Parts: sequence; C-alpha cells; structure tokens
Amino acid sequence: MRNHFIRITFLTVLLFGSSMASGVIAYYGLPWYYHLIAGAVFAVCNVIPSVVKRPSIKLRILSDGTDLLCAFLALLFVDTAFVLSMSIAVFGMFSTMFWNYVILMLFAENTVFWNGIIRVYCTGTMIGMKWRLIGLFCGMMPIVNIIVLLKIISLGRMEVDGEEQREKRDRERHDDRVCATKYPLLLVHGVFFRDLEKFNYWGRVPEELIKNGATIYYGEQQSALNIEDSAKELARRIKEVIDETGSEKLNIIAHSKGGLDSRYALSVLGCDQYVASLTTINTPHRGCAFADWLLDTAPEGLRQKLAFAYNTGAAVAGDTSPDFLAAVNDLRATRCKEFNEKVINCPGVYYQSVGSKINKPMRNVFPLNFSYLFAKTFDGDNDGLVAVKSAEWGDNFTYLKSRAPDGLSHADMIDLMRRDKPDFDVREFYVQLVSDLKAKGF
Repeated sequence: MRNHFIRITFLTVLLFGSSMASGVIAYYGLPWYYHLIAGAVFAVCNVIPSVVKRPSIKLRILSDGTDLLCAFLALLFVDTAFVLSMSIAVFGMFSTMFWNYVILMLFAENTVFWNGIIRVYCTGTMIGMKWRLIGLFCGMMPIVNIIVLLKIISLGRMEVDGEEQREKRDRERHDDRVCATKYPLLLVHGVFFRDLEKFNYWGRVPEELIKNGATIYYGEQQSALNIEDSAKELARRIKEVIDETGSEKLNIIAHSKGGLDSRYALSVLGCDQYVASLTTINTPHRGCAFADWLLDTAPEGLRQKLAFAYNTGAAVAGDTSPDFLAAVNDLRATRCKEFNEKVINCPGVYYQSVGSKINKPMRNVFPLNFSYLFAKTFDGDNDGLVAVKSAEWGDNFTYLKSRAPDGLSHADMIDLMRRDKPDFDVREFYVQLVSDLKAKGF
C-alpha cells in the first residue's frame, strides 16, 4: 500500500487492536494463547510496519520509522480520547482494569515511538543534527514535542519521496545515459580537503553521475599548496587520465580553489590541449577581500601556530608537503588580481562557472556562519567564503539561489552534509550540468 494515509490507518488499527486486546482477554478470562497471538501481532507490526518496497534498505528503514511515528501520534490521540474515557466509564477511575489499560497504553505507545524515532534518527539525512538535537531537548515539553515530531516526520517523508522520485527518474532515463559525455570527467577538489576513498569530497554526486553514464576521475592533488604547485600536481594527473583512457581530452569540474589550480594548469602549464571544458563551482576567481584583511591583521605568531597545526595534521592524512599559509595567501583579492592578469582563458576551451549564496548565516554550519559575516562586509553576498561576484567567470555563469533559510553554502555545492533542500537537489543539479556538457559535444 503506497497510499500513506491508508497504510498508516491500517498500521494504527493493528497496533491499537493488538495492544488493547490483552486487556479484553484478561477481562473475559480467555486462554493464555490469545495473549500470545495479540503479542505476536503487535511485535510483527513493530518489526515490519509495511511491506512496501523502497529503492534501498536505508530508505525502507526510514519510511518504516516515519510510519511508526505517525501511528504513535494516532495511538496517542485514540488512547487519550477514547480508551481512558471508556475505561473510566465502564470500570471506574483507579480500578484494577483502569490501571491495566493505562499500563498497556503506555507500553504500546512507548514501544512504537522509540521503535520509530530510532529508525528515523539512524537513517534520516534531511533532519540533520539540528532537528535531532531539537527533538532531544523538546522531548519532554508538552505540545512543543508534538510539533517537533511532526516536523521530523515531514522531513523523513520528504526524503523518502524525493529518493523514490530520483530512482524513478534515473530508471526512466537509464538508456539515454544523459551524463555519458564524449570526454571523461575530472573532479577537482578545493583547498583543505583531499580525495579520500572513504569520504568522497563530492558527497553523493559522483554515484549519481555514474548511474547516469558518466566516467569519473579525481584530481588527487594535495590539500594545501600554493596555486602553482597544486596546478603542477593537477597537470600530472590530467596527463595520467589521458594516458589511461586514451581519450583526446577531458572535462574538468572544479570546486573552490580547485578552479584556480585548473585555470593555471590550462593556461600556464599547457594542459589546455587536453581539456575540452572547465566548469568552476564557487571558485574565488577574484579572490576574497576578507582574506587580505584577516591575514594582514592576524598576529604573526597566531598565523604560524595555525599553519603548524594544519600542516602537521595534513601530513598525517597523507600530504607530502602541505603549506597552509601559501594556500591561503593565494586566495587574497590582491593575489588573484595579479593571477588573472597572468592566467587568461585559453582559446578552444569552454569556460563556465557557478556561484551561490547563503541567506541567513546563523542557520548554517560552523565555520561558514562565522566567515560569512566577514565576507559580507568586504565582498557582499557570498556562500560563506566566496562572493558571488568573485565566482563569476567564463562564457556562462549560473547563479544558484534557494528559498531555504540557510541558502546554498560553499559546502552545500559539494554535498558535504549529504542532504537535499526542499527546492534544491544538488545531485540533479550536477546531472543537468553534465548533461548540458554532453549536449554541447563535450
């Protein structure tokens, strides 16, 4: 039963009937095995709330969790409105049967609630840490806890519905291979990150692209170097991919500083002959004016301590020669102005760019909610790090906005939090971006 209302009603009836049956069985003195049957039905409904197939086990657990929470709210209403009033009217308040029903009611409701909320908390991504914490803090506040629970349920349902629509959409266009571009894709990460096997920098995006026919490789440069050195590593990687695939060229999609590294590799190191297109995502092409201010005002001792701490950690993580200060200094607005005078676009390469902005910084994650304020003061609208005006580059610029309170941050554009927004699907955005490259013959 895919109809949500019918499914929840059916589940509620089974849970209510099986839980309250024990009281009726005890009242009429029916044989013990009737209790066993009622208990078995209640247990099965908690273990298998529905038999609807979902695209993944994770979504099945999440969907079942939201069903159980809906059934909990229904049980809470039925028990409060009818069971208690009926038991008082029939057996009298504080009678043995009255307390039997109260105990049964509390046991049933708590079992259903915790069964549901644990499933949702363990599998839901759209509820995020914020609503998880709000749910914990408001759990004992009457009325407020119901409102919060309804929000958690709605986010869970939204995630399930969205993933099912995605699965249907991917199934319908499977044979079209909309992301099967002429040339393979090279995804280039930004500063302070690495291409890790266990934690993909691009979140769920690569899997979605591959599902739709894309061939993907990664830049694999170190996390923190100056632009020139990062570009040299990237140039070696571009040639490796060309040799490995036998392809004439490739398409680069680069995020943040990775876009500057890519531009340098193309314009200065001669890699333009191997690249058909360069798409930069929230790249500070004109630098970050607030970086100039921060680096000029921060005490030298503090800068050195931050650099030492980062470089030490990066070396442990696999960088061979991390240089925190060199990477940050190359993001200054003054440095990028010099960079743009030297690094000009290459004829024959299609350049395009993407930018986004945060709406309300306090609705975002640290440190972007903090850095946004500095960037706003010096650079105007920004994604927490990169100004919109700085992200614009090339033949085509896409300015992304969201009506969500938090907007679209620097991290959202690489699916760092692994969750969608009501009006922005980051995975589908990249599918359409790559599909457009295919349509252009790249």
